[in-house]
Amino acid sequence: MKQIIFFSLLILSAHIFFITTSAQSPAAAPKPPAKPAPATPAPATAPAKPLVPSLPQSPSSDSSSGQDIIKILRKAKSFNTLIRLLKTTQIINQINAQLVTTKSGGLTILAPDDGAFSQLKAGYFNSLGERQQKELIQFHVLPVYVSSSNFDSLSNPVLTLASDSPSGYQMNVTAYGNNVNISTGSVNATLTGIVYSDKTLAIYHVDKVLIPLDFSKPKALAPAPTIAKAPKGAKDSSSDDDQGVTTKATSGAIMNLISLQGTMFVSLFVAALTMLS
Repeated sequence: MKQIIFFSLLILSAHIFFITTSAQSPAAAPKPPAKPAPATPAPATAPAKPLVPSLPQSPSSDSSSGQDIIKILRKAKSFNTLIRLLKTTQIINQINAQLVTTKSGGLTILAPDDGAFSQLKAGYFNSLGERQQKELIQFHVLPVYVSSSNFDSLSNPVLTLASDSPSGYQMNVTAYGNNVNISTGSVNATLTGIVYSDKTLAIYHVDKVLIPLDFSKPKALAPAPTIAKAPKGAKDSSSDDDQGVTTKATSGAIMNLISLQGTMFVSLFVAALTMLS
């Protein structure tokens, strides 16, 4: 009986020990070494924005267009007047030839739209001579390629195709922020967008027709012709001669009158004596 009780207590003690051991939490596992945080990459520098925004109707700037200026302007719309003047003045031929022959530099066209031409006085273009009409269109073309973000690198005064001399047909270009302003001395205009741009040809929309200052200068009047004056000695001599001729003529007339009166008096005297005798 004692053995049974002892055996029961032993089993109970083992059971309590097992429960107590199971209830204890296991030792915390060692923490793995902390991994270094990955380095945050520096934000990429945003590309510089062009000074002149693209127009909504701007055609894609690729080589498939073949730099056909008339085709580009037609696709952009609102440049019908400029297209007509490029053709009538034949400046389009000069521009196309220069694009073909140039190896570097290219061209930049400042294109006024139809609204800009409508701001001119009625009949203004037709009032110009043929040479001035061509120069007005050439004044809108720079003989170098200027990218949309490179206007601030131009040196004033800026020469154009109409600048036949360093002092004629010049303009000043001012670029700040996203604005590009053009001053000709008689007109202040603003570039409002890109019509077309590649590596050698750029066409920009400008809100006014660029009138050269030379067109506004008054023309010098031709001096009035001067009448040559006769030498003083010759004039005096002529006057003396005229006076002498007049005096002689007067004296001769008087003598003739006296002679005539004398003859008549003698005749009357003789007639009176005859009657008396």
